[in-house]
Amino acid sequence: MPHSQRASLSKSFYHQPTIDLAQALLGCILVKETTEGVTSGVIVETEAYLGATDRAAHGFKNRRTKRTEIMFGEPGHAYTHLMHTHCLINVVSGEINQPESVLIRALEPYEGIDLMLKRRPVNKLQNLTSGPGKLTKAMGIDMNDYGHSFLYPPLFITEGNKKPPHIATGTRIGIDNSGEAKDYPLRFWVAGNKFVSR
Repeated sequence: MPHSQRASLSKSFYHQPTIDLAQALLGCILVKETTEGVTSGVIVETEAYLGATDRAAHGFKNRRTKRTEIMFGEPGHAYTHLMHTHCLINVVSGEINQPESVLIRALEPYEGIDLMLKRRPVNKLQNLTSGPGKLTKAMGIDMNDYGHSFLYPPLFITEGNKKPPHIATGTRIGIDNSGEAKDYPLRFWVAGNKFVSR
């Protein structure tokens, strides 16, 4: 059965500690339905952001802005934001008023690969969704998805075919100006997967 026809993950799935959620999302499938068609990919890399106490997080010191507002709500919603010209997608985590999130950093393409390649032509398939800005462009995810619940189409997450046999851990990428937070081991990836960002 295509993942676009499978049930989304339950609401309770998102009610787990952010670091646990970042690892539990590995092997799950992100699905996006558009008028052009359906695309999906296996989540192979994530980063956890721990809100008020994490200098690399947008919710550091509970900064509440129009941009971060969705992170203060219930977990399981999409927090999209622009980084340079790229849209990045995060899963809101943590309980209400704890602005935490999990960045979806890389996917292994699953459904709708031809459509992904039309949106983001590449010579090597492994470069198609091997980064947070790459995967959103390939899947047609943009700022209009801000605040959407992952429980319902057109943007949702389903269970994967199998759990990763080995999860690797390291420091997050691109946050050099965040003091001690740049050394936190909060990046998780499926060891050996060629679609991981680096």
